[in-house]
Amino acid sequence: MKLYLDPGHGGQDPGAQGHGLDEKDLTLAIALKIRSILQNDYENIDVKMSRSSDTTKSLGQRSSEANAWGADFFLAIHINSGPSSAQGYEDYIYNGLSNSSKAAQYQDIIHAEVIKVNQLQDRGQKKANFHVLRETNMPALLTENGFISNDHDAALMKQSSWIQKVAQGHVNGIAKAFGLIRKPVDPPDDGTLFKVIAGSFKSKENADERVDQLKSKGIESFVDTTKISGVTWYRVQAGAFSSRDNAEDRLTEVKKAGINDAFLVAE
Repeated sequence: MKLYLDPGHGGQDPGAQGHGLDEKDLTLAIALKIRSILQNDYENIDVKMSRSSDTTKSLGQRSSEANAWGADFFLAIHINSGPSSAQGYEDYIYNGLSNSSKAAQYQDIIHAEVIKVNQLQDRGQKKANFHVLRETNMPALLTENGFISNDHDAALMKQSSWIQKVAQGHVNGIAKAFGLIRKPVDPPDDGTLFKVIAGSFKSKENADERVDQLKSKGIESFVDTTKISGVTWYRVQAGAFSSRDNAEDRLTEVKKAGINDAFLVAE
């Protein structure tokens, strides 16, 4: 899936301003988080941004770039402004589209997911004749993430945790709308080592013989000593792994070499 992600304004155009904030900074922060979450958590998604820093770009450049790239979806991130009493979240698709259009279907899904987490009043789903909605060849959505002119909304905008929530809401909507598949999550490394013990002997000579036997089969190993109930044992170690699956694979290899008394130890 190819997502063209457009943080509104930038460079010489600050966008809306209020409460010591510039719209261009907030839209970029949200968009960068969206890109990061999508690329880290989901498979088969390609994200192209209209800007990834504080640069100036015309509306025509944004729509033309998305069209030339062949994006599957255009997402514009904006912050609203108005009377100090106005507050909340709303989003827009092109007003020439029907309620059954692809863009409207995506709007339904993304709006619902964003409003779940953004702590903003729901101002509803709307339509408008904005350039980036009209001139793009693919379904497009423009989100207005709160009012920079409102005390409540602006206070949220100053919190990095809110930026994260808004980004996650957009990601949840995109993932749902386009059926994105999450990347498998590796279990956390808790420091456990899974050691493959290819035999444990009271005699060092027997342990050395086992090392030679394994070497003849192309498996490197060494002798390690351990005390059990005050008795010294010579253990032949044929690998240590942080992943149990990798240790199990080595154990199978050792047993195929004829070492039937091999086992795993987690330490």
